[in-house]
Amino acid sequence: MMKNILLFLVFGFTITCTGHRLYATANPDTTYTIFQFPQHKMPRIDGDFSDWNMVPDSYAIGLDQMKETVNGIGFNLDANDLDISVKVGWVKNLNRLYFYVEVYDDFWEFEQLNIKQDIFELVVDADVSGGNFIKKWNANKRNIPIEELHFRGHGAHAQNYHVFMPAIHKDWAMVWGNTPWIKDFPFANAAYSHNLEQGKSGTLKMEFWITPFDYAAIEGINSSVVSELKENEIISMSWCVLDYDNENKVRKDFINLAHNTNMIHDGDYMNAFRLMPLIESLQPGLQANWSFVEVDRDRRIFAFKDESLGSVEKWTWDFGDGTTSEERHPIHQYSSTGHWTVVLTVEDESGKSIRSKVWDIVTK
Repeated sequence: MMKNILLFLVFGFTITCTGHRLYATANPDTTYTIFQFPQHKMPRIDGDFSDWNMVPDSYAIGLDQMKETVNGIGFNLDANDLDISVKVGWVKNLNRLYFYVEVYDDFWEFEQLNIKQDIFELVVDADVSGGNFIKKWNANKRNIPIEELHFRGHGAHAQNYHVFMPAIHKDWAMVWGNTPWIKDFPFANAAYSHNLEQGKSGTLKMEFWITPFDYAAIEGINSSVVSELKENEIISMSWCVLDYDNENKVRKDFINLAHNTNMIHDGDYMNAFRLMPLIESLQPGLQANWSFVEVDRDRRIFAFKDESLGSVEKWTWDFGDGTTSEERHPIHQYSSTGHWTVVLTVEDESGKSIRSKVWDIVTK
């Protein structure tokens, strides 16, 4: 994390500079939180939402945080017309964002096969690169045909998902841009639970996960860069509800978290979200773990990194060749060829924990 963070107030927006990152948010007063699931308790996308019971209500983002920005309703939103609650989660070392969305609507519109239906529109700019990412608003359209801009970068550095509520006889979402493949498994998954009827009131529950991209390429995953999600870091994200409430298929409201309609196409107008650590009740006890990097194969040099959990007070490394170290992150040089079993033992006041890795380290 870069130090010396500078804050400026410019034209009503907070602009934060952290080294190479620059972001501005239209609703800068709140940094929302993303719940961290333990790796062994990550949500299953199966329509059984009990996995989300561990997420405290403090993580829920509701209608009271949203604003209607098209029809002049502002914050005077009626929960008897539409109500929404959203929880967002992540899993450390897994670059996915999980969502649980619960929506009540007094008039559900979903019978058409086109885009004119109730929609949860999600925008994500995980590396906080900011700026326009949809061809319609691209300033370069003065010089380049808009059709060409679609294939050059529409949705490349940030992503916009139109999540259908519910999806009937269609894909679960429409990706606004040139990368429809990002909504397909293994880059996303979704499940619903509802008994809704067209034109009637009712509640919909859904869960899904997506893969955020620093760069999503039309050519596919091999030409793309997945966003790396890190604990305590900020990402940019926002959402809105497109609510169709009449038989003429005319959208009634544009209710959004960013309090600015530009959030659908410009990363500068998204909200700040922090990737939170595990809450205290889910913190594991002492648990040894480690990783390594091969520094120089010919000289048989390896750098070892402690990744243990808990309040470690002592580290003991056994490199498998008769040598040991009590450094937390040692560098070790082997003197001969072999397949090595390396063992890390960590200790605190409650006891010890051991992690052995068999033959991960091989020298020639």
